[in-house]
Amino acid sequence: MTGRTRVTKQDQTIRETMDMRHLPRASHPSRTHDDDHLREECGVFGIHGQPEAAALVALGLHALQHRGQEAAGIVSCDGGLFHNHRGPGYVEDNFGNESVIRCLKGNMAVGHVRYATTGETLLRNVQPLFAELEFGGLALAHNGNLTNAMSLRRQLVRRGCLFQSTTDTEVIIHLIAISRFTTVEDRLIDALRQIEGAFSLVALTRDAVIGLRDPLGIRPLVLGRLDGSWCVASETCALDIIGAEFVRDVEPGEIVILSDEGIRSVKPFPPQRRRFCIFEYIYFARPDSMVEGTSVYDVRKRIGAQLARESLVPADVVVPVPDSGVPAALGFAEDAGIPFELGIIRNHYVGRTFIQPTDHTRHTGVKMKHNANRETLRGKRVVLVDDSIVRGTTSRKIVEMVRQAGATEVHMRISSPPTTHSCYFGIDTPEREKLLAARHDVEGMARLIGVDSLAFVSLDGLYRAVGEAGRDERHPQFCDACFTGDYPVPPTDFLDGVNDPKQLSLLIGEPAE
Repeated sequence: MTGRTRVTKQDQTIRETMDMRHLPRASHPSRTHDDDHLREECGVFGIHGQPEAAALVALGLHALQHRGQEAAGIVSCDGGLFHNHRGPGYVEDNFGNESVIRCLKGNMAVGHVRYATTGETLLRNVQPLFAELEFGGLALAHNGNLTNAMSLRRQLVRRGCLFQSTTDTEVIIHLIAISRFTTVEDRLIDALRQIEGAFSLVALTRDAVIGLRDPLGIRPLVLGRLDGSWCVASETCALDIIGAEFVRDVEPGEIVILSDEGIRSVKPFPPQRRRFCIFEYIYFARPDSMVEGTSVYDVRKRIGAQLARESLVPADVVVPVPDSGVPAALGFAEDAGIPFELGIIRNHYVGRTFIQPTDHTRHTGVKMKHNANRETLRGKRVVLVDDSIVRGTTSRKIVEMVRQAGATEVHMRISSPPTTHSCYFGIDTPEREKLLAARHDVEGMARLIGVDSLAFVSLDGLYRAVGEAGRDERHPQFCDACFTGDYPVPPTDFLDGVNDPKQLSLLIGEPAE
């Protein structure tokens, strides 16, 4: 079913198309197929000054699809007229039809691909969110997670704010709406001073595209240029696909305003030590992206080489768990002088969250996605290289598959330290008690997943691979809370006794006395 609504206020108009013709390919109940990996957050893209802005945003979102597969949306603006198309599913599902792009008129647009870390997988949560405020229309897309969203939401509800979604992003819109400042820029800064957590945002007004990062720079955002116009994106791979030049990273705490006057930078927050998410290097970012001035692919190979130096074992082949384990496995094999082989083949035509209708197919889900290359594995001592172990279930099934293919020994090497703590900054992780490394030491984990040996890269080794001399214990250079529990921002909602701020309710009442 396709519907359109038209709302006029202060010469601002929004035309909205909500595409309900297909079901979401991802939903919380089905997120069990690949649970040995942490989940991507979201991806954002915005561009100003291009006559086909929406088409370029759609291309950028294609490049960022790995950051979220649940839903996608684009809002464009054409002389004060806002056009919005959003829906569940992949970018191709929503923007593969040329007629949809033609309806998204204007020379500036912002877009979002979503993996839900707060709120349910419902159309009302698909971003960019749009609101008509005192100054006109505002579209907002968010990568990250606010750690005081529940606390702020309660305060806003008491003040009479009416929430239409269950996502923490809407908290920012309400804070902007009730601000006593007059300009959009000052209202935005006022809102940002009240929120905590990790966030990279892109916003669209009738006059400008705005991009910004949280003061610690936990989540990524880059600035690009295309034929004299400016754009912002979560990763450089999104700039590459449209032929834009990478200019620089948006600085932590910086706001960039892209308008007809060009680009303007505002830095309203006092400088703080960077705490960029180190897991972007390990897994989240695409390997062909540059992150904080460093090639993700090169870092992953260096992590693999560091693994080989720290935990070499006699073996015949090094085999990656595809696809995320490939660069680290290459680095391991090169440093160790052991042949690299594709001993596991991935079926790329099975969705990340394939919905298994029966218990039997649920248990064989790993085989739908991965299959052993028997001739490569038979009679061999195998080193399996993967990026992380979360619950351990998929790792156990892959090890069993490799043994059934005839491997005489199976050793697993992981290109991250043990994941012992949950993330509250935009990465969907299980509760801590469900993390394998939080409940077992390395030897216990090895027994549970059935390997002859198991080793993780050391925390100092990881830092060295990224380009540091090691981890500064007093002032860590990255956010590594999933390995250390050292959270750079207090998880306020959890400290206040909120059990699960990932699941917001539309009907939040007063706390019990």
